[in-house]
Amino acid sequence: MIKNIFFVLLFLCPFFSYSQIVINELDSDTNSTDVKEFIELKSDTPNFHLDGYVVVFFNAGSTSPYSGISSYYAIDLDGLVTDGNGIILLGNLQVSPSASYIIPQNTIQNGPDAVAVYSGNATDFPNNTSAQAANLIDALAYSNSNGTSPTALMAIFGESACYNEGVNGLASTQSIQRKIDGTYEVKTPTPRGNNDGSGIVYNGISLTFSTVPVTEGQSLIITFTTDTPVLTALNFTMTINNGSFNTSDYSGNLNVTIPAGANTTTSTILVVNDGINEGDENMLITVGTVPNEYVVLNNMVSIRVNDINFTTHPWGSPLHPTHGLCPSTIPSGYYSSLEGKSGIVLKQAIQDIIANPNAVRVQNYGDVYTVLKDADQNPENSNQVWMLYDEAPISKIDYQTDNSIIGKWNREHVYCQSRLGIPSSFTPNGTADGINIFRLTTGANDIEASHDDNHHLRAVGGQENSSRNNRNYGVDYNGPTGTSGSWHGDVARAIFYMTLRYNGLNVEDGNPNSTPTGHIGDLTTLLAWNASDPADDFEMNRNNIIYTWQMNRNPFIDNPSLSDYIWGNHIGDTWFSSLSTDSFEALNVSLYPNPAQNQITISGLNQESSIEIFTLTGSKLMSTSFKGENKFNLNFPSGVYIAKITSENKIITKKLIIK
Repeated sequence: MIKNIFFVLLFLCPFFSYSQIVINELDSDTNSTDVKEFIELKSDTPNFHLDGYVVVFFNAGSTSPYSGISSYYAIDLDGLVTDGNGIILLGNLQVSPSASYIIPQNTIQNGPDAVAVYSGNATDFPNNTSAQAANLIDALAYSNSNGTSPTALMAIFGESACYNEGVNGLASTQSIQRKIDGTYEVKTPTPRGNNDGSGIVYNGISLTFSTVPVTEGQSLIITFTTDTPVLTALNFTMTINNGSFNTSDYSGNLNVTIPAGANTTTSTILVVNDGINEGDENMLITVGTVPNEYVVLNNMVSIRVNDINFTTHPWGSPLHPTHGLCPSTIPSGYYSSLEGKSGIVLKQAIQDIIANPNAVRVQNYGDVYTVLKDADQNPENSNQVWMLYDEAPISKIDYQTDNSIIGKWNREHVYCQSRLGIPSSFTPNGTADGINIFRLTTGANDIEASHDDNHHLRAVGGQENSSRNNRNYGVDYNGPTGTSGSWHGDVARAIFYMTLRYNGLNVEDGNPNSTPTGHIGDLTTLLAWNASDPADDFEMNRNNIIYTWQMNRNPFIDNPSLSDYIWGNHIGDTWFSSLSTDSFEALNVSLYPNPAQNQITISGLNQESSIEIFTLTGSKLMSTSFKGENKFNLNFPSGVYIAKITSENKIITKKLIIK
């Protein structure tokens, strides 16, 4: 019998290593503008690593069951460790003693709401994620007034009690604290300490920094501060080496002393400018062993080191676009098969080029980061990529490699991944094996290739990538508040490419959420975006780069007006590249009468301008320059013609009818 018991204990031992995490204390309603909010967690075992856990705050919304309730803030706990009491404090900057993770002030809502701990990552809970019971570790329902409860959230989390922080009429000066029996009480806050007053009382050491990030040639001042003055001199060392960032990249004293009676000291690190562009790097500030009565609150802090020796491109970013500075690398005759075609024949001709199974390549999903670091490079700094929706640069090394999306960029599928219709059995190959390892596609039916197609994969900020999710453009998603829409045309042309490159993908009007697979919207918006945000040098450069990998191009970047012949005002018309509009920026020009007989008048252009008239088969019948209002005699047979007017580097085409 004893042997059997011993065997059972051995069998269960591995499971004991997974410590239970509970919500130990919550202070959501504090004085004035809520600058001392905090949440405290507790692990069953001390010094427990919290990798793989996430704290999620939920807004109760409507009290109708499962209606209007969603997340509004998530904290990825990767890299955090509880102290010797099993405690970790997450709170505002003014919380005392100091927190290990800083929550922006006035973030935690007063309730009635709920907070939960999950096994998972912040990426699982972008803002407005519905509450769920799956992977739930612990939850707390709370309010700050009597008679109110987040009943819908409580039902989801299986909680029977809601705790009122204002039960004693002191909501702004008391907190909700867990008792040993698992229930909660409301009393004076005890941040970073056991709620019953027991356990180790640590003197916390926090690190703050003068300049983050730091650029080569600058100094970084690190300030070390303890909760209370030290009784005897506190001595410890730190290291800052991290991968390629080593002793050749900095100088400074790594031995730290806080004198007796003081609670702060500083250390200055000079980051060396070596004159070489090695790319941005991270130093990793790690405090070594400290005496038992101390705890380092924010240890192993990564600090960005920007390399000052970056290079630039001659063209502008999408936010400050230029045109004509980046030459196209279109092979001679690449689009010649499109000439004189229209309608479905034109669509098929485009697909035959961009989905040619004898030429087009597919690389692994792991190669996408390599491609994007080149194709989406910020023209103003070779060490950065340009984030599509965010309209801002970010260091190339800040791509997402772990569970955290905060301050990271990742790979956004412009044609949302969930709607591509990829079989559930498909698993993307995340191995980056370079440009020379590829497979030829099986053509337009190779829908799995859409997952790794760089023409619709863009660098996007992690949080904005989650916010976009699978929403349709224009009718549902219009990007971050305050951005200018410099990405509108880029998105439109990526969608247009995808719908012709792969069979089964469609772009349509409206908000096609009811039948998401193979459908995305809104076509009217995308056509307008294609016109208002014309293809620029940034897009041409990425088109050139992706061509070297995939051996196909996005024809809607090379010929922006082509979309009008497939979906827009020229649908059904015959395509001739000589008639294509090189710019969609409208000219304020009038051509009349139309229909005409033997004469037309053009007005509204005060700069040197030109007019060309073509037959529908592309033959040029007339070409002349003019300025101001002019009359032109026409001796053409009755029929339909195309007038192409150029002024101030802008072009407009008009259909001209001769009676």
